[in-house]
Amino acid sequence: QVQLVESGGGLVQAGESLRLSCAASGSGFRINAMAWYRQAPGKQRELVASITRGGFANYIESVKGRFFISRDNAGNTVYLQMNSLKPEDTAVYYCNAETSNWQGTYDSWGQGTQVTVSS
Repeated sequence: QVQLVESGGGLVQAGESLRLSCAASGSGFRINAMAWYRQAPGKQRELVASITRGGFANYIESVKGRFFISRDNAGNTVYLQMNSLKPEDTAVYYCNAETSNWQGTYDSWGQGTQVTVSS
């Protein structure tokens, strides 16, 4: 079983930056794509950015040019560098990992980390 532990959330002012980290632990699995989702109060969870094992990244339109997703060389830690933050970026951010082993493919989630951007 994979455990995902996020860190790096907090309270910042508009225009500032934050860096989120998510470390995967466990054994007997391969991590494929990793991603960051967010959920604001009263809204559905949305995919913010994703990155494949090979490093190919995708972003939602509203964060392009401001957020950058990356992975460490081992592929077990994913980061989200968030620049020029806006109040509308306020949400709980969740790490997601698609993992696989001989039994199948699975989705794992972190516990979430709060990001609050004040105007």
